[in-house]
Amino acid sequence: MYLDSEKKKEIFGTYGASNTDTGSPEAQIALFSYRIQHLTEHLKVNKKDHTTQRSLKMLVGKRRRLLDYLMRKDINRYRALIAKKELGIRK
Repeated sequence: MYLDSEKKKEIFGTYGASNTDTGSPEAQIALFSYRIQHLTEHLKVNKKDHTTQRSLKMLVGKRRRLLDYLMRKDINRYRALIAKKELGIRK
């Protein structure tokens, strides 16, 4: 499996307040970004996989809504998250 519990703890530890901080917008956005990168690579190989294509679009929408929420609530946290290039978020 591409996303095991150790990888999740690593992502939450890097972007959240701790390894168990699964609820912060930064941690969720980082997790969505990791999943989006994985699905993008999958779709490069399997171009006709329409179910994965739909899932990817839904994930991008969820991430966009979380980013909009974070921008409304705390612009400094939003800017700090966007500045991290490893997430692959352009703005």
